[in-house]
Amino acid sequence: MDINEHGHVIEVTDLRRVYGSGFEAVRGITFSVDRGEIFALLGTNGAGKTSTVELLEGLARPAGGRVRVLGHDPHAERTAVRPRAGVMLQEGGFPSELTVAETARMWAGCVSRARPEKEALALVGLGRRADVRVKQLSGGERRRLDLALALLGEPEVLFLDEPTTGLDAEGRRDTWELVRALRDAGTTVLLTTHYLEEAEQLADRLAILHEGRIAATGTPAEVTAGQPSRISFRLPVGYFLGDLPPLGELGVCGHEVDGDVVRLRTRELQRTATGLLVWAEGARVELRGLDVRSASLEEAFLGIAREQGVAA
Repeated sequence: MDINEHGHVIEVTDLRRVYGSGFEAVRGITFSVDRGEIFALLGTNGAGKTSTVELLEGLARPAGGRVRVLGHDPHAERTAVRPRAGVMLQEGGFPSELTVAETARMWAGCVSRARPEKEALALVGLGRRADVRVKQLSGGERRRLDLALALLGEPEVLFLDEPTTGLDAEGRRDTWELVRALRDAGTTVLLTTHYLEEAEQLADRLAILHEGRIAATGTPAEVTAGQPSRISFRLPVGYFLGDLPPLGELGVCGHEVDGDVVRLRTRELQRTATGLLVWAEGARVELRGLDVRSASLEEAFLGIAREQGVAA
């Protein structure tokens, strides 16, 4: 596999994209993806995810900066990159009158070293739908077909733009398992998704885009580490917030009270939870409805959105 001098399969440096109207959709972003890694691009609508992926796929020339895929410029050296990359667009737009098998056969004719169409369809669970016309497929089945066609060339790099949109829960998890298996076999995967759970489950690393810039990047754990954990419970009958140990001494960084429900935010989850439970044991009371949880990627995403002035 061709990689650049830093060992990255994908490398983006100060990348910019400007449309004809003058709108700057991508405003100087930098990130890299290693071999056999799943990298997710997240962001609100209009954040620049698809605009970035299209530059990586070589569909347009950057307005500034540099992008390399497999050590090559994907736009200027398209013939060196395209045969080794798989692309799953948000919508495939295939002829509706063709069957699933005919569509796969047609696409295989455009792919170097294509795997057997039956194998590709079986990978995504469409083996039994081979003789069905595309127009008769459900939305989720069309997404499966899009993925099958992206996998026909056994790509070294796979671009997935919203790969599980329209899939039911079972289909989404089947797709996750397939993407993990591809990663484990050495395929480099870059995906965009609106499903934060999907990014949390799949991504080795991720970047959150906002208005064409990277607002946060790292592993899911690193991105969520900046957000406080939460503890909520109901106050025992006859007790008030002031009856608890001093919140500052418990490591609490913020709190809310709604009737008898107390919600605490803390960056020291174990310390705070332990202090509360020790107090409750000593007071011989029960903290009803006790809920203790670490920050999720969704909370980190919404926190970043609020910080950046986006209505969450």
